Amino acid sequence: MIHAFRGAAAVLTGASHGIGEAIALQLSAQGARLVLAARRADELDRVARACRAAGAADVLVVPTDVTDPAACAALIDRAVAAYERIDLLVNNAGLGMWSRVDEVRDLTIFERVLRVNYLGAVYCTHAALPYLKVSRGRILCVSSLAGRTGVPLRSGYAASKHAMGGFFDSLRIELAGTGVTITMAHPGFVATGAQGRNLSATGQPLGVVPIRMQDAMTAEDCAARCVAAAAARKRELVMTARGKFGVWLKLLLPGLVDRVAAKAIAEGK
Repeated sequence: MIHAFRGAAAVLTGASHGIGEAIALQLSAQGARLVLAARRADELDRVARACRAAGAADVLVVPTDVTDPAACAALIDRAVAAYERIDLLVNNAGLGMWSRVDEVRDLTIFERVLRVNYLGAVYCTHAALPYLKVSRGRILCVSSLAGRTGVPLRSGYAASKHAMGGFFDSLRIELAGTGVTITMAHPGFVATGAQGRNLSATGQPLGVVPIRMQDAMTAEDCAARCVAAAAARKRELVMTARGKFGVWLKLLLPGLVDRVAAKAIAEGK
């Protein structure tokens, strides 16, 4: 299982920083062939150099805006042109939001977050499906515990991750018998250092995320768990003991889960 992705052709969105970068390095150590996608070419080039040094069999950089369906289709076309197949699609591109709903001053925030987190995954997956069916490949979606239960200050983000979950649950059933598997990963707070990927009530970058980083999971730990789950073709990966407990508790005592979520956000952990 350690070398499940040796020689595999893997397409990763949101690969220029944080969890995406860490997943790329994990796959590199297994000798995968990578296609790195994000908007910033300079950051992708930096990650590509690190991946080559870590052992990647090959690395292709494709600057991509996942909110553009044509760009997502072009990304997949470039991957197939380079490697003649796709074995793994990692839907990781993400945009966060921190604000009370009644304090939001720019309603386009909700659409912007939805287009990156949900529609970006839809566009890339739709384009990659024909090739994943041929390879009996894997889809790894990096969601969030907020994709399992809503939390205060994260309404737009939680909604986008819930949408992602609904889409891929439906797709999983449609793909039964094809050999293609979908793994939904639900991390809690992860120390990615990407504060600029979170929007404030005004639609501007938040600046400082109200999280106690010393209590957050590292991007490397998160990535290792995600890659292992995808390799094992697990249906779902819920990270943190609180997250796992909350999945069951929500069925029995949803009000208590609401209070726990509010407390977690207030304490930033």
